[in-house]
Amino acid sequence: MNPRRERADAQRNREAVLAAADRLFAGSTAPGSVSMDDVATAAGVGKGTLFRRFGDRDGLVRALMEKRAAPLREAVTEGPPPLGPRTPARERVPALMAALLRFKLDNRHLALALESGGGNSPYRAGHYTWWHALLRDAVREIPGAPDADFTAHALLAAVRADLVEYLADGEGTPPERLEGRLAAFVAKVLA
Repeated sequence: MNPRRERADAQRNREAVLAAADRLFAGSTAPGSVSMDDVATAAGVGKGTLFRRFGDRDGLVRALMEKRAAPLREAVTEGPPPLGPRTPARERVPALMAALLRFKLDNRHLALALESGGGNSPYRAGHYTWWHALLRDAVREIPGAPDADFTAHALLAAVRADLVEYLADGEGTPPERLEGRLAAFVAKVLA
């Protein structure tokens, strides 16, 4: 049986919504202030279309973030070293952390909206549990590394969107310096 194909107008609406949401979140100093009404108006669709398609604001942000994260996720699950699965863990963990930091820097407007959205714990969100499991499993492969579960949480805390945004925008730390600090932190944690 063929999977159900999306109608062309529904696909256009979806892309218009994602593009409008991306612009609004990028242009907002407070990602939490972007409403579904704002997105619907900017995309030229009804608010009901947004709710049927994405469920709620968090669902919209997740869809946009998943679209942006797809190339990184593919590089991590199927790509070559240093991100791919055949890389020795001692090399892979720092590479994963560097890639995640770059992704958060490039997409911090969405990462902030995703990590601060709703009342749900960010530690139960699908993107977080995926990265945590990936790092935990890699840390387990490093001889002498500390508690893999906690270490994965600690590493992910170092790239939380609110911290990245504060260091990059609040303190004006250049991306290269943030990358260097993170690399030193990861090396120390895994030593």
